[in-house]
Amino acid sequence: MSAVKHITVVYAAPDRQVIWRLAAPAAATVAELLVLARRQSGCEDVPWESADVGIFGELCARDTVPRHGDRVELYRPLTVDPKESRRSRARRRGRGSG
Repeated sequence: MSAVKHITVVYAAPDRQVIWRLAAPAAATVAELLVLARRQSGCEDVPWESADVGIFGELCARDTVPRHGDRVELYRPLTVDPKESRRSRARRRGRGSG
């Protein structure tokens, strides 16, 4: 009998957050877990193949083997560059005292 691990796969769309709880073989990779989550979900609007992925907020490759209890995350591309967003806010507030 092979060991089983429990993994959570999450995706946050602009309008909702989706969570899949999976039981998978201990040697399952991130890519294999995404296939399982896709089958379980039926969601086709999730960027299963194109999204960057990570484990607990750290980017990882799809051939990474997560550990029991890990949270695999699918990341959406940023719609606004964070640096540009800060610059824009600073311009709106003025330069401040300096």
